[in-house]
Amino acid sequence: MYLAMNRFKISHGFEVGFEELWRERDSYLKDVPGFESFALLKGGSEEDHTLYASHTIWKSESDFKNWTESDHFRKAHAQKSAEKGTYLGHPKLELFEAVLVEWYYF
Repeated sequence: MYLAMNRFKISHGFEVGFEELWRERDSYLKDVPGFESFALLKGGSEEDHTLYASHTIWKSESDFKNWTESDHFRKAHAQKSAEKGTYLGHPKLELFEAVLVEWYYF
């Protein structure tokens, strides 16, 4: 399993628009080999921003890399952009290889 996370610092007052942008976009992920799941996560608030993370799970690192080089990736990232002032800096990409995974469904 391979995880890719982008962390976003979203300026206060822009949270609703940022979330709406993600809800309305077409990710094209369902058509990509090796894609397992996606989540947009909202974290805590700091003095000047709210933290968000986009979180995808892939079967392998090569599946994730293939996604980043695909037409699906280009189409997903060519959609409507967030309003100016939304982001405090660039997203921070973090990549993880799973070492231990336990899933519990209740």
